[in-house]
Amino acid sequence: TARYDHSAVWTGDEMIVWGGVESSFPATLQLTGGRYNPSTDTWTPTSTTAAPSARRYHSAVWTGSEMIIWGGYAGFTNYYATGARYNPSTDSWTAVSTTSAPTARYAHTSVWTGTEMIVWGGQSSSSTLNSGGVYDPSTNTWSATTTTNAPAPRAGHTAVWTGIEMIVWGSSSNPLQGNT
Repeated sequence: TARYDHSAVWTGDEMIVWGGVESSFPATLQLTGGRYNPSTDTWTPTSTTAAPSARRYHSAVWTGSEMIIWGGYAGFTNYYATGARYNPSTDSWTAVSTTSAPTARYAHTSVWTGTEMIVWGGQSSSSTLNSGGVYDPSTNTWSATTTTNAPAPRAGHTAVWTGIEMIVWGSSSNPLQGNT
């Protein structure tokens, strides 16, 4: 279905879209996704079995074999410190460990380093964050990012991986209101 505030990753062959909000009124959070193959111009739905709860403003990365989604927002006081890994070759979801995971957040960024996902910044229920975590899917474990010399708290920013470091740019004091 049509949606916004969703995530999308590129696998090299397909685009995987997941979550977000249906674009009709009243807005409905989506627990669904799809894989789009541009060479055949076809969509294949993603499984919803063991999928994470419906959410928006989450982040997603592509590992080379799986899409990992993390965090997000379901309205008012529903902020998530959870995620899952989606494997398109088996059309299956696996929960991401929450032990030592970053606090619940939305409008954060995530980057893929080649071996780990770094989650940083975003908005919690009460504040903008300048913290995060490093997730290793091979061990299903988290470690905290350092806050030494970290950028000021922010949400709605962008981030890239250079091959040796994560660069964070821009911000919004409240991503839902668009203040800069």
